[in-house]
Amino acid sequence: RHLRRFTDPEITADSRPDTAAYNGVLNACANMGGYDKFLQLFEEMREFRVEPDVLTYNVMIKLCARANRKDLIVYVLEMILAKDIPMCMTTLNSVVAAYVGFGDLETAEKVVQAMREGKRDLCRILRDGNLDEIEDMEDLEEDEDEVFKKLLPNLNEESDSEPPLLPKAYSPNSRIYTTLMKGYMNEGRVADTMRMLEAMRHQDDRSSHPDHVSYTTVVSALVKTGSMDRARQVLAEMTRIGCPANRITYNILLKGYCRLLQMDKAKELLKEMVDGAGIEPDVVSYNILIDGCILVDDSAGALAFFNEMRSKGIAPTKVSYTTLMKAFAQSGQPKLARKVFDEMLNDPRVKADIVAWNMLIEGYCRLGLIEEAKQLVQKMKESGFFPDVSTYGSLANGISLARKPGEALLLWNEVKERCAVKGGNKPDSSSPPPLKPDEGLLDTLADICVRAAFFRKALEIVACMEENGIPPNKTKYSRIYVEMHSRMFTSKHASKARQDRRIERKRAAEAFKFWLGLPNSYYGSEWRLDPLDRDD
Repeated sequence: RHLRRFTDPEITADSRPDTAAYNGVLNACANMGGYDKFLQLFEEMREFRVEPDVLTYNVMIKLCARANRKDLIVYVLEMILAKDIPMCMTTLNSVVAAYVGFGDLETAEKVVQAMREGKRDLCRILRDGNLDEIEDMEDLEEDEDEVFKKLLPNLNEESDSEPPLLPKAYSPNSRIYTTLMKGYMNEGRVADTMRMLEAMRHQDDRSSHPDHVSYTTVVSALVKTGSMDRARQVLAEMTRIGCPANRITYNILLKGYCRLLQMDKAKELLKEMVDGAGIEPDVVSYNILIDGCILVDDSAGALAFFNEMRSKGIAPTKVSYTTLMKAFAQSGQPKLARKVFDEMLNDPRVKADIVAWNMLIEGYCRLGLIEEAKQLVQKMKESGFFPDVSTYGSLANGISLARKPGEALLLWNEVKERCAVKGGNKPDSSSPPPLKPDEGLLDTLADICVRAAFFRKALEIVACMEENGIPPNKTKYSRIYVEMHSRMFTSKHASKARQDRRIERKRAAEAFKFWLGLPNSYYGSEWRLDPLDRDD
């Protein structure tokens, strides 16, 4: 916009955006799924006499993938060929990566196999893969479809013509093989991942040999299945063949040991990482180890790793602080969690978020310290954060532990008000956003109310559960009712005034029994929950 203010183009000749500049912004649009903005910028390139290059269309492949438009990949490839833009391996890797992202490993395999065999008819392979997608085209949004029709003019042409051939045969390189391996890894196909690694080893072309990314992919696949011994064998092989592992590889292995609760082996690997490979752990490494200590209920170990990290001059991240807070919260040490939180507030490099507040609140709720937790919630609101489902869930669990059913009624009223907020109008920044409760929160509140004989509120909560598609646990509530309230209102010696006061509670109890399907006196008559007039 600034450049357009100058009428003399010579003044801005050295400042006009080139293809690389546009590719950078188009890539941002693709990452964000900004289809309309992408089209606007793409058409604007002509104004500055900028021609799209192969990278531009590589980014367009990414845009199609973001839009979940598998059918369009072949049209982008054919546009590159129609414009005689020199092909590059990155384009072919983008095609394979797109199909891996769609979960269509069959087509990705066909593309890689065709490249291995020196075939040039990749467009035909992709067109054949589109035949299964025709039925899904009716559900496309019209605006989005119009954007792609303008980006890809060949989309409007008849597809009866013979698909174009690549200008030459391209052999897959290690990057393409690794992309396919990641697809196998994501689907848990460890055997195929290992088979691909073995095939790469025996390629004549050295550019197809596995690199550290390929080996790290295999390590990650093995770690996901808990095969730590095999993962360590791959690590040893990397060292043996002169393809040393990097910090990412070691972090993946550290996470694997921590998930299996093998903290001793994780510590041994950390020592090997530093002394043997000469790789210093980073903040991610320490965050993994701190989280591992939490899994084995070792808050002291978590604190030791946190202090060791800081002694090495590694700045803690938001994850570091919240993970350590989690260690103290789960070990029943909310005061220490509060100290970590205060330190986080004083650290200018990080900013406390709702996760940190929730972790602190949970620490107090785990001990039933409701008043302290409520004070924190108030401070959280004053800091500009509104309680979310996790906050309310912690409070509900704390109220249940503290056996303060009256607090549950206050909490339910607040939750109910948040649930009633409609999301149609943009909420004011000072008003709480709408809330979608989960099963844990509502079930805990309903459990408290049933145990405390607050049957009217219990019915409101189970109605909210049903509205949100959450099936109430009638079996559990029936058991609680029978164990705790089956002899309610059975006294024959209560005064008339006391019996009158019980009328409304009794009607609510009978209504709740009716909902549970338990026998009651209202099966044969109409009942309602409206307050009765005393004269009636």
